[in-house]
Amino acid sequence: MRFMIIVKASQDSEAGVMPSEQLLTDMGNYNEELSKAGILVSADGLHPSSKGARVRFSGEKRSVIDGPFAETKELIAGYWIWDVKSKEEAIEWVKRCPNPMPGTEAEIEIRQIFCPEDFGAEFTPELREQEERIREQAKKH
Repeated sequence: MRFMIIVKASQDSEAGVMPSEQLLTDMGNYNEELSKAGILVSADGLHPSSKGARVRFSGEKRSVIDGPFAETKELIAGYWIWDVKSKEEAIEWVKRCPNPMPGTEAEIEIRQIFCPEDFGAEFTPELREQEERIREQAKKH
């Protein structure tokens, strides 16, 4: 089972305040533990929303909204992708994480990633084949 582990933004992360050397060290050690356990697929931090954009869809119309975005607690500061046996295992790993936003309350959200079987008969053998080709090609980049 794959899960996306989402680190919610804070006022500091949205203001572009970079993590301290201590937090970078602690997170590096934590990521090393995840890697050694064989569950880490990927991990990255994100720039503040002021450097981002959103594309809003309304039927065939597209409109671009430049950041920053208002609701800080709804924004993402970073993420991991983990391959674990269960949501419970993901929860246990998150509980071991250093506080990603020292000096303030922080929140990490855990969301399961769909696998092909979740889509049922609509995900035809041809679509599965296409998905596998895309994944293989993406690994090369």
